[in-house]
Amino acid sequence: MTETATTDTNPATAATSTGTAAAAHEAAASAAEKALGARNRLVITLLLISTFVVILNETIMGVALPRLMSDLRITASAAQWLTSAFMLTMAVVIPITGFLLQRFNTRPVFIAAMTLFSTGTLIAAAAPGFEVLLAARVVQATGTAIMFPLLLTTVMTLVPPAHLGRMMGNISIVISVAPAIGPTISGAILSVLDWRWMFILVLPVALTALIVGGILMKNVTTPRKTPIDVFSVILSALGFGGLVYGLSNLGAASGGIGSVSGWLPLAVGALGLATFILRQLALQRRDRALLDLRTFRSRTFTFAIVMMAISMMALFGTIILLPIYMQTVLGLPALTTGLLLLPGGLVMGLLAPTVGRLYDRSGPTRLLVTGAVIVSAVFWSMTLLGTDTAPGWVLAAHVSLSLGLALLFTPLFTAGLAAVRPELYSHGSAMVGTVQQLAGAAGTALFVTVMASVAASRIAGGATDVAATAAGIHTAFLCGAVISLFAIPAAFFIRRTPPAPQV
Repeated sequence: MTETATTDTNPATAATSTGTAAAAHEAAASAAEKALGARNRLVITLLLISTFVVILNETIMGVALPRLMSDLRITASAAQWLTSAFMLTMAVVIPITGFLLQRFNTRPVFIAAMTLFSTGTLIAAAAPGFEVLLAARVVQATGTAIMFPLLLTTVMTLVPPAHLGRMMGNISIVISVAPAIGPTISGAILSVLDWRWMFILVLPVALTALIVGGILMKNVTTPRKTPIDVFSVILSALGFGGLVYGLSNLGAASGGIGSVSGWLPLAVGALGLATFILRQLALQRRDRALLDLRTFRSRTFTFAIVMMAISMMALFGTIILLPIYMQTVLGLPALTTGLLLLPGGLVMGLLAPTVGRLYDRSGPTRLLVTGAVIVSAVFWSMTLLGTDTAPGWVLAAHVSLSLGLALLFTPLFTAGLAAVRPELYSHGSAMVGTVQQLAGAAGTALFVTVMASVAASRIAGGATDVAATAAGIHTAFLCGAVISLFAIPAAFFIRRTPPAPQV
């Protein structure tokens, strides 16, 4: 406390103090890295690479949607399910991983996840039509759902607090860059090959990760016998599935905003989710909850979850809308669309380690406030997108949005999970993954639903397809801009949890 009460006005002394503090921080980080150990670094590296590969497939379909709509003769509302179903499956499966990570060792869980993902990729590559392709995406997502909380739980278990920010920076690369560069990769593939090659080219990479990981992966956790509550699994699927399915159907051409077919699943989903929560509150008294909600006793974790949900809605909603806007409204080819989205992904990747170091030094609040303001400002600027907007302006907006999100992800993951008690790490990781994917699916569904509904009404009024789509995208980004405002005050409530005192 003395250092906060004393102020040194001598510039030379202050500079020396700053240099000494920086050197001490670097020394602590170096010691933490040595303490991590070669075996643990190998495990985390394998998990990072494998998670990057599987999460990449969340958004690889974005640029391909117009092509798939033509080849498979499906509507935009149906096509977006190739992305939404992926994220929805993850939101349903991830809560179960809290049980899996407590019940089984690291290696068999990893092998199961990568086997499921590789199998889904093979089915997708050979899919004869939309229904089989959709089923393949669900199988892929099942494997992906296991990998994300496995990575987070392993890192929280193995990495010392002094090194946690930097390691979470590496995880942020996986979580943010993989989805961001998906459209670029798919755009490059679609410029010269059939859409099936998006999966054919990924398959050998996934199989290599499975084989290498199966050989080198070590068990780093201690499993314990934990019973699974089947009723909770059913309620989880019913709640999350009903919410996203209902939201996706609201703007369908056959129903519309007032359609019972849209609101009924939403009501069923809300009821299922409420029952699920009540069930977990009862089970956690006996330490049998599928998803232990005691993680929300931490205010920091709660606000981090809120901000994470808003950020993921922004990321995934933008990733699916911008390709549709650039190809349908501006008339750009798929390759150009992918290339315009690439710099934003690179910005997030390059900044993530730096943001991690800044978090280790100064905590999350400044980073989060700055990032939330930038994201909101960009969303409001994207409400100005029209039929004659220059591609360079879209590029600048996407890079700025990526900058804001880069400032958010690492502090949110790190501060949020660090505020959870160690015995609840697996549940905290599962909660983060569940909210992330549910928010992504909801963001995708919300943005596409608003766009489709407004576009349909404009076409009915005599507008051209291009003008109607532009109007729908304007309204969708306006909704996103309003939602983004709620993240700014939440950022002020997130603080770094002090490390537990040494005994």
